[in-house]
Amino acid sequence: MRISPFVYDNRFISNDTLISLYKNMLKSRMIEEKMLVLLRQGKISKWFSGIGQEAISVGVTTALEDDEYILPMHRNLGVFTTRGIPLYRLFCQWQGKASGFTKGRDRSFHFGSNEYNIVGMISHLGPQLGVADGIALANLLQGKKKVTAVFSGEGGTSEGDFHEALNVAAVWNLPVLFCIENNGYGLSTPVNEQFKCKDIAEKGVGYGMESHVIEGNNVLEVYNTVRRLAIEIRERPRPVLLEFKTFRMRGHEEASGTKYVPDELMAEWEEKDPLTNYFHFLSDEAILTEENDETFRVEIKAEIDRNLQISFTENNIDSNVSNELNDVFQTFDYKEIKKSVNLIKLRFVDAVSLGLRQSMERNDNLVIMGQDIAEYGGVFKVTEGFVDQFGKERVRNTPICESAIVSTAMGLSINKMKAVVEMQFADFVSSGFNPIVNYLAKTHYRWGQNADVVIRMPCGGGVGAGPFHSQTNEAWFTKTPGLKVVYPAFPADAKGLLATAIEDPNPVLFFEHKALYRSISEEVPQEYFNIPFGKASVLKNGTDVVIITYGAGVHWALDVIEDNPELSVELIDLRTLSPLDTETIFKSVRKIGKVLVLQEDTMFGGISSDISAMIVENCFEYLDAPVKRVAGLDTPIPFAKNLEEEFMAKSRLEKELLDLLDY
Repeated sequence: MRISPFVYDNRFISNDTLISLYKNMLKSRMIEEKMLVLLRQGKISKWFSGIGQEAISVGVTTALEDDEYILPMHRNLGVFTTRGIPLYRLFCQWQGKASGFTKGRDRSFHFGSNEYNIVGMISHLGPQLGVADGIALANLLQGKKKVTAVFSGEGGTSEGDFHEALNVAAVWNLPVLFCIENNGYGLSTPVNEQFKCKDIAEKGVGYGMESHVIEGNNVLEVYNTVRRLAIEIRERPRPVLLEFKTFRMRGHEEASGTKYVPDELMAEWEEKDPLTNYFHFLSDEAILTEENDETFRVEIKAEIDRNLQISFTENNIDSNVSNELNDVFQTFDYKEIKKSVNLIKLRFVDAVSLGLRQSMERNDNLVIMGQDIAEYGGVFKVTEGFVDQFGKERVRNTPICESAIVSTAMGLSINKMKAVVEMQFADFVSSGFNPIVNYLAKTHYRWGQNADVVIRMPCGGGVGAGPFHSQTNEAWFTKTPGLKVVYPAFPADAKGLLATAIEDPNPVLFFEHKALYRSISEEVPQEYFNIPFGKASVLKNGTDVVIITYGAGVHWALDVIEDNPELSVELIDLRTLSPLDTETIFKSVRKIGKVLVLQEDTMFGGISSDISAMIVENCFEYLDAPVKRVAGLDTPIPFAKNLEEEFMAKSRLEKELLDLLDY
């Protein structure tokens, strides 16, 4: 009898389950070994090996129910195979073919499938931890007794997203299993250069979270522990941090090799191979024979070969520009809800509040999240009184962790809910930038999952708030395919466009200028209505010059027009920046011939640059003068009133307009 480095506890586990655990580990190992051959043959382009770590993926997946979400990493092949995903689809995914999950747009395990309740990773690692929070939160709000398991490596625990996600899960008692595979190295960086504590599990203590250290190469220890915890968590929701001690037997990816690993350490972990040791245990217990094992291997090899042949014979993806562009966003079937005749005079901020309240009333699956938005009502009082009407489950104060909350919103969308996230100030969105531009924006294009998320962005200068509370940073997002950007100038537009933003199943950045909140009022339809995206508003017709602008710029332009009644100015309020109403822009330019594009944002790299370029490309022969851009100075926004006034484009607008007319 071989002496095992592990103690296997098979009490209360049926022989069928014991055999199933073995077969699933074996299947994962054999697929990996085949992929390494194909990599050398140039038939796949890259491989991140999980050889030696199969017990974790297989044990966790087997311990959970099939309809419970798992968010794996790139060494968790066993999650996908244990869930029964057809192998030819995985093989097509790795070859970039149509029967994969991403239409050739992403590789490896960078995909998800709601059919199998699996949500794959992105290369930035951290955001998926917050996504798991969102999926778990949706389960709680929907009354489902379900567990969500999310994987990360020990290297990922150094990221801020790890800490933010654990904190949110702990504060909200979310039923999440944070599964950390401590395999010794982040690429080549050993754990002693990654963190100071003895065990990663110690990090959970600081968040008031139950934590466990598990022998990750012992499949029964993995299965038993996760199964017990899952049963408990379904009845008493709470997060648990699990550290699986294991080892990466091959390179981070095959090209990097393992020369940095001491030979004795490699030999030590070879003795702890999860598949070999478990096979000997089953043999010693007379549960599995070598003949059984050989039969399994023959069957799995035949399955692999059969499915590889299917994938090899499939043609390469036949795509075109139209298909690519059409998949950036989920189709939105906009249905107009017309404005009512019942009008009420509202300030900009009150119109936003009323619009948000009415959307909450219409959508029981809508959750609002943000700092101080519950009892306090938010720093601008947009959500004042919402807790009394909708309760704290749907109006949720958040810790100061923008990245995790944006990721949580993504998880809510995956689990069939809607989310509105309030950035306390648009400036703070930089702390949540990664999940917005890399997760929300790209998910539908990559694997067809929409991000039903609106991010409200109180923005703009003119209020003496200085460099960190005054930015209007829309250009960060108009640059990113997959995001819609809305920027209203009037209360009625704000109310109607916010309704559309929440109806739209795609991610929307909704900019609200702080200086307009309480300075601009108008008659607003009292009942719920919406306004289509991509439709600019021509506020004034003219013949001398056209001004194209949005947000506070609209009101600056109106002031200049009022001060110069002799001028015939056509004024376009864009209202939405993505999608952009180029038809209205080009029509006015072709009619008038002189154009000024006004933005509050700094000049270089702003949206006015792209609008100017589009005008030149499409209307050059109609122009009577160069396109004029007027924007903020290319500096941070200063605090002192005279400095801020100098910074703002408003201070230069009239002179630049008159110069253009004199051209």
